[in-house]
This record gives sequence, structure tokens and C-alpha cells, in this order.
Amino acid sequence: MHILGFSFVPGWQELILILAIGLLLFGRRLPEIGRSIGKTIVEFKRGINDIESEVDTASKRDPEAERQLPRDERTVSQSPTPQARADAAPPNS
Repeated sequence: MHILGFSFVPGWQELILILAIGLLLFGRRLPEIGRSIGKTIVEFKRGINDIESEVDTASKRDPEAERQLPRDERTVSQSPTPQARADAAPPNS
């Protein structure tokens, strides 16, 4: 069975020819493409670092200080317990 179902797998000469044609077609835009890919990678890493820092700060918070905050200022991660949800549910009629 052939790789990915192709009956013809290009050798190194064909790959060089394909790369040369691609360079001729997209040569002027390659620096722009490289910059946009670089910016995308930087933004992705920055987003990952932000998420990690938020998780770290959330895990290091003082639980006693969280209890003293008004209910509106608590984080979403503090969901009510199953018993509290059952107590707050309206009775079935």
C-alpha cells in the first residue's frame, strides 16, 4: 500500500522542482507570510502564558478571602455544591 493512497510518491528531484516553482510563484510574498506566521505563533504563546498565569493565581488564592467577597465578585470556578443546587431549585408542581 502506498503512502496516503498515492500511486506516485515524488523523489527528491521532484520535491526540489516543486519548491522552485513555489518560490517563483510566491517569492515576493514569503517575507509577509513568514511575518504573519511569526505573529500568530507569538500571540498563541502569549495566550497560553496568560491562561497559565490565571490558573496559577486562581490556585494560589486564599479561600477564606474568597468567602468574604460578595457573591457577584466571586469567580465562576466557585460553583455551588450539588446540595446547594438542590435546595435552590424550585419545587416541582
